Amino acid sequence: MSRALRILIAAAALLGGVASLFAAENTGLTRGTAITDPDLLRKLDQNNTLTISRLISPERNADVPLTTDLMFASLPQLKEIPPAIDAEFDRYIARYKAAYPTETIGVGEGFDVQLFDRANLKSRDTRFVLAGIVNRMDRAYVSEESCGEIRLIYRLARFDSRPDGGKTATRLPMTLNLVMKARDPRQTDGNGKPVTCAEVARRWLDNGDWQGLIGSRIPPYDAMLDRIETNIQVSVAPKSALHNFRSDYLLKVFKYDAATKTFEESALENQIDRDRILADDALRRDFKAWLLAPDHLREFDRGTVLIPEKFLARAAVVPTPAGLDASALQPEFGMMQGEGQAEGKGDPVFTDNDVVSALKQAAARGIDMQNVRSVAGFQRRLNDVTCAGCHQTRGIGGFHFPGVDWLADNPSNSAIVPASPHFFGDQLRRRDILTAFASGKRPDFSRGFASRPQTRGGKELAGTEYQDGWGAHCSLQDAGSGTPDRSFTSWSCANGLTCQAAAASRRIGMCFIKTR
Repeated sequence: MSRALRILIAAAALLGGVASLFAAENTGLTRGTAITDPDLLRKLDQNNTLTISRLISPERNADVPLTTDLMFASLPQLKEIPPAIDAEFDRYIARYKAAYPTETIGVGEGFDVQLFDRANLKSRDTRFVLAGIVNRMDRAYVSEESCGEIRLIYRLARFDSRPDGGKTATRLPMTLNLVMKARDPRQTDGNGKPVTCAEVARRWLDNGDWQGLIGSRIPPYDAMLDRIETNIQVSVAPKSALHNFRSDYLLKVFKYDAATKTFEESALENQIDRDRILADDALRRDFKAWLLAPDHLREFDRGTVLIPEKFLARAAVVPTPAGLDASALQPEFGMMQGEGQAEGKGDPVFTDNDVVSALKQAAARGIDMQNVRSVAGFQRRLNDVTCAGCHQTRGIGGFHFPGVDWLADNPSNSAIVPASPHFFGDQLRRRDILTAFASGKRPDFSRGFASRPQTRGGKELAGTEYQDGWGAHCSLQDAGSGTPDRSFTSWSCANGLTCQAAAASRRIGMCFIKTR
């Protein structure tokens, strides 16, 4: 083992020394579940240890991380990504021009709607830098064999030359997530036996060692590659006579094909293709029947449902900001009774009676619904089970993990925390699942709504914005009935705070100080 590698391994133990404005409570929340230390991330990135090229093409033996022009041009595994993104941009521009024909759209300040400059993906001055590493073994229900996922999150950055010969780094609004299986099926322990999910979980809980995600093996890592997820702020539109301020984010997924050794464009998990379903009566009936079937409805309630690909989309555009009510969010808008008809979309997919009947049928079969206990709860879960809806809920713009900006001259003074309230609020649940794995128990993979996390019996979230403190999402009394909705009755506020309306929502408010 080289001295440099020993230094990096030792540096992993420093997990927890993060930016001063990254509150101590957040540091504790990510213990064993994420690596956010800017100094460690810088070392792993600049030493080319966990760069994209190193992980997907280790045989290149590159000494430095690749710029985007070289990365996409020289790595055949990535060849399908740029043209797929270009095609989505072209479709987005065409749709925007059709919706707002009087507004100009293009790259630069001279346009009403300013587009992300795609030239950044073909530039020698830009590259993806490692922004964080996140343990997602809580997703092992998708593939038990892989023990869940580990996500390496990269942020696009531009490096401009200064007169003194140095470089000025600027982060750009795009992330690329390299999703790897949490367990390498080829890896063995000291006794020659396959490494178990329990062992992988213990490594993370012990010290967050980055080697927990790739073990002690040397490259290649192809058996662990799963997919690439991209998120781009495709446009920014200032407030105008036609619309309020809006920024749109484009989400794409590319699944790794081990046979062709390429990342191929694929459907987004649970990203319901609303427009196609609403336009096809047969597909609409099939989707409704599938989702409302008691077994699927139970998984839907728990947040572990996996919707068949025939109902899914291959891209999503996520507008922000979004309101607190699920009815204001994408992509489920127009699927519920009373929505979308004004747009000529015809009948809804789900009526209130459909949902009420399905809930009664589930209860008759002895299925205990944990979250979806009303039509409003069904509507909210229909939104937040999707990629787009989740990114609209308590995010930082359209992102959940921007990462600490270690490119700054002094990362400890960065005013940007590594992740969103939704991310931090989910850490107790994720750690509880890791603990279950480590002790050889069957984890509980269920999750609450994106707006309000499961606490799993822990008290670390009490009094914080993530649970019941100032700014937390809470349950309002429904204006129609005068009582809280059954799906949200536990969404209360800490002592001294009260749930107050913060947007045009009948059911969901925010915890603020009581006023006379």
